[in-house]
Amino acid sequence: MSDPASNQLPNYLRSQAKKNEPNVDTTGYGVPVIDKDAIMTVGPRGPVLLQDFQYQDEMAHFDRERIPERVVHAKGAGAFGYFEVTHDITQYCAAKVFSSIGKRTPIGIRFSTVAGEMGSSDTVRDPRGFAMKFYTEDGTWDLVGNNTPIFFVRDAVLFPSFIHSQKRNPETHLRDPNAFWDFASLRPETTHQMMILFSDRGIPDGHRHMNGYGSHTFKLINAQGKQVYCKFHHKTNQGIKNLEPNRAGEIASADPDYGIRDLYNAIANGNFPSWTTYIQVMTFEQAERVPFNPFDVTKVWPQGEFPLIPVGRFVLDRNPKNYFTEVEQIAFSPAHFVPGIDASPDKMLQGRLFSYSDTHRYRLGPNYLQLPVNCPFRVRNYQRDGAMCYDSQASGAPNYHPNSFAGPEDDPRAKRLAPPFAVAGDALRYDSGDEDNFTQPRVFYRQVLDEGGRTRLIDNIVGHMSGAAAFIQERATRNFAQVDADFGRRLADGLRAKAKANL
Repeated sequence: MSDPASNQLPNYLRSQAKKNEPNVDTTGYGVPVIDKDAIMTVGPRGPVLLQDFQYQDEMAHFDRERIPERVVHAKGAGAFGYFEVTHDITQYCAAKVFSSIGKRTPIGIRFSTVAGEMGSSDTVRDPRGFAMKFYTEDGTWDLVGNNTPIFFVRDAVLFPSFIHSQKRNPETHLRDPNAFWDFASLRPETTHQMMILFSDRGIPDGHRHMNGYGSHTFKLINAQGKQVYCKFHHKTNQGIKNLEPNRAGEIASADPDYGIRDLYNAIANGNFPSWTTYIQVMTFEQAERVPFNPFDVTKVWPQGEFPLIPVGRFVLDRNPKNYFTEVEQIAFSPAHFVPGIDASPDKMLQGRLFSYSDTHRYRLGPNYLQLPVNCPFRVRNYQRDGAMCYDSQASGAPNYHPNSFAGPEDDPRAKRLAPPFAVAGDALRYDSGDEDNFTQPRVFYRQVLDEGGRTRLIDNIVGHMSGAAAFIQERATRNFAQVDADFGRRLADGLRAKAKANL
């Protein structure tokens, strides 16, 4: 094969031929290796000697090459590039990343499937992660979204159960349609996202041909301290392309790493993918008046009322030099905001503010932010030590605050960009499971999809749901019938026909 991914090693060989440097194998502590291909024994057939530290060094490191994979978004592809401002939004946001037209900020992106493991296929029906890291002067800003503008559930406490229903049955270690549809049908707020998942959008053609979304509602603050709510949208400039299910299945068996390969080759060939970024803006006064909860991640903001406002574009022009160090170890957290951008009351976002950083401290260690791919341009604080700490820790600066010895102080600008906001209400566990779960799915079914799209949606749901128990099928079908009666009828007819065909 002649594509760059297939020729990575021959290309490396050619690059090394140009170098006039010793090419000596060493141990992990830098000492030249005597014989890479032979362990030290007593005679050619004798036992191994404990003193062979060259072997110990090699094997001990090999035994620790893998770290825990992500519980979700385990399989992914990454790339690097820049974000460029093309339109002025400083009336809404004072973040330095948006400070002037033409400004470029380095970025890293990781695309991923959600439910599959590290070795799973890139062409399964699944949402795609769309996580962005902006390396700004004010620290790293992580915008951690998906390729859909909404999500399955709106309360973060449901997330572990939702993911368990998507993962493998703990006894059989198999994917379980009963668990999948049981949870979904008992939590009808999943209806909107389930319909997007089983539509044509459910299997993107690689990572370059899909949109990205921040999904959540965020808050922007301008230089005067005025706050508005916003949503982020990234529209692919390559055009939307999806895979038909049979074709996706063929690719899954022939090239399960299809998405990783496609992205790597496009960048290596100079065909740099790009996206255009927009925001939607809602004032606090509008948020009080809209007929839906603007912080509900299962719902979109109608673009007729809250139009897309262009902001900039981003381009991916560099592949990772090493997948493990730059993709497996890149760590995103929705809690990583910069001055001028902040969280909204979105319940799912609020839960993710804790969960992601907690995950990284488990997977990568307490100093994961010192890894080069995660490290901000400038860090001065009072954090010290911990496992695998390797930076200078501010040299001789004091490690306590307040102090009299020139330790870092609060930033007045950041303080100005963190104005107070009002909250009210009684503290209680509010179950939000019945907050208009069908109006927006009805718009999607009747107005967004054409008749061909509706037919494919129904066929895809029938094909998957037919593996679930009859009572779960009936409950799920009743939910979809609340979206549209004809939708429910066609699903019921399709499931009956499928059951008869399987007799």
